[in-house]
Amino acid sequence: MTVIVAFTIGLLAGIAFFGGLWVTVNKTLGKAYAALYFVGSSIIRTAIVVTGFYYVAQNGLSILLMSVAGFLIGRFLVFWITYYYEKKQKLSSSSNQQ
Repeated sequence: MTVIVAFTIGLLAGIAFFGGLWVTVNKTLGKAYAALYFVGSSIIRTAIVVTGFYYVAQNGLSILLMSVAGFLIGRFLVFWITYYYEKKQKLSSSSNQQ
């Protein structure tokens, strides 16, 4: 497995994990059985990440560390995208009120 493939797997796992967390928080707050959705989402997101890291870890520590680096960069990408998405939503909702 190349370093680029390991990095990409980590990046996709990070985007899936933190993107899924963002979607879960935004869609389930205030709904009935929100705790059930949070637990289910947590199990699914964790299973995706553990499976990806397990697959990558079979190729050595340096490859695993590149995958973890991709995971962390995926976290920052999701943070950046969701930050500007929510900022855009606030701007459009404030302009609609005027």
